[in-house]
Amino acid sequence: MLQALGGSVPPNTDHAVSVSLPSWRENVGYEEGEDWVISKMQCGYPRFFVHPIIQKLAQEIVRRVGDPNLESATLFASVKAAHICHSFLLSKIPAEQAYKTRIVNFIPSPHTEAGLTVTSSLSCVIYPKEYAPITKQVWQHSGNGISSRRGEFCLGALEDGFLVEDKGLATAESISQRPCKGPRRYQTVGGARKGSVGESPPKSNNEDGRDYAQFIEERFGRNLSTSLANQAKLAVRKRIAGVLTADVELPEALETASSEGRVTGISEEDVLLYPSGMNAIFNAHQTLLATRGDLPSICFGFPYTDTLKILQKWGPGCVFYGHGSSEDLDDLESRLKAGERFLGLFTEAPGNPLLKTPDLKRIRALADQYGFAVVVDETISNFVNINVLRLSDIVVSSLTKIFSGDSNVMGGSAVLNPHAQYYAAIKETYQREYEDIYWAEDAVFLERNSRDFIARIEQINATSENITAMLKESPLVKDVYYPKYSPTKPLYDSLRNPNGGYGGLFSVTFHSQPEAIAFFDTIEVLKGPSLGTNFTLSSPYVLLAHYGELDWARSFNVDPDLVRISVGLEEVPDLRSRVQRALDAVQSVRQASA
Repeated sequence: MLQALGGSVPPNTDHAVSVSLPSWRENVGYEEGEDWVISKMQCGYPRFFVHPIIQKLAQEIVRRVGDPNLESATLFASVKAAHICHSFLLSKIPAEQAYKTRIVNFIPSPHTEAGLTVTSSLSCVIYPKEYAPITKQVWQHSGNGISSRRGEFCLGALEDGFLVEDKGLATAESISQRPCKGPRRYQTVGGARKGSVGESPPKSNNEDGRDYAQFIEERFGRNLSTSLANQAKLAVRKRIAGVLTADVELPEALETASSEGRVTGISEEDVLLYPSGMNAIFNAHQTLLATRGDLPSICFGFPYTDTLKILQKWGPGCVFYGHGSSEDLDDLESRLKAGERFLGLFTEAPGNPLLKTPDLKRIRALADQYGFAVVVDETISNFVNINVLRLSDIVVSSLTKIFSGDSNVMGGSAVLNPHAQYYAAIKETYQREYEDIYWAEDAVFLERNSRDFIARIEQINATSENITAMLKESPLVKDVYYPKYSPTKPLYDSLRNPNGGYGGLFSVTFHSQPEAIAFFDTIEVLKGPSLGTNFTLSSPYVLLAHYGELDWARSFNVDPDLVRISVGLEEVPDLRSRVQRALDAVQSVRQASA
């Protein structure tokens, strides 16, 4: 075992984006919410598990402005993001309970030095504890929640008096959101609450005269300048646009002459950064709604679970084509010919976990003929391997994955195709609605991690082809799902760049559940959610993503006992030997049951 149950993945990483679930039984225990698993969780995938630092910050917020015995808080980086959560919450609870919920905002105190030094605001949705499962949906699906690094910064700023409640804004929202009625425990004089207007502010910890720059240096060991963060974001955007491909330090990256880019005419101005890949998808959908009106969407192919949830829970819903087949496209074309109209089609290239590639050329032709946008998630294969932008209106990606590789920072991107039919309208909406809430420290880490992403991807491509060929040859294996071996390989190859490979993710199935368990429990790699890491990472993906709907997943030919593997930078002989030992365990199970 490379990491104990509940430990960070990678090990000894404060802001890790995965958690160790090293056995099949422990994955089931996690999904069942069993205490012997949950109590050991030191962290988790950030959209599913609120980082302990953020939990501590939320508790401190409620202690200051609410009732810790009755209330909880969900934290966001902007007022807009908080209002999305609050509106969703109000839509799910009885109208007469709305007064129990509110938004409280925190802003940098007058002691901070605005301009050159990084600051952070904080918008907090506060609600009765029993409503936590509702706000958790927004945290998970939208990806709008704050990162653990921002949480760490805000907790320090709050404790040291550099982050304070915005009393004026809180008062206005208190009037509109919290009329003075209902049980006495929710009432205070004039509608104000603990920590609201009418009370003295909490005592500041900076009365010894320390300035904000000293706070930054003591907390983070260096000056977090807005200039550094903006430079890091610019370099990342240039890499994603394809106009920066060299593995160089930040100053040189900004001076490097631009190459051609992913499509002609593209620049970093067509790239937008988000706190997570799912947030990029959420905002692509919101942007299309704002641009084209309330039309239903299409979810094409078996998607990552939260993409479908976004399309179902926000806006007028969606049509789901889970097989992503040519027959599904025939049905869609029939609907379009009959007069149905859609906002956009959302798909993955390739899909997760079956690694099937959609027919983007046919989809593009239908989109042009009948007027809908095409949004493609390229996370799994990434733009080094395939070029889907030329057939898309918006390409989204989780930068948390192979672009970063180190599994210690979240991030997402949306790229606009300057040649697409809705480019001008979509870009105008983005310019009006987009807010940059990607945290400064996260940007700095992402930029550093991503400098060598092309070389890493090339190595992982080669290793993955070797390992999948090994598994494909084994009679112990039922199926290997990998773009190279998929029936949709011709579609993938039509998108492949001249030097592109087939990516670093594959799935494998076995002839029985005991054999799948033996393989997973035996293989000596880190195990937990996520993919695209610099180290090989495995999970019983369908159990984690679809535990409450396994029969539904099976109806789309997704085996509940599937094992997903994301290949890392290990040497090929080393990784082959680990896979072979896992196959030997499968053989032992088969012989024992014979």
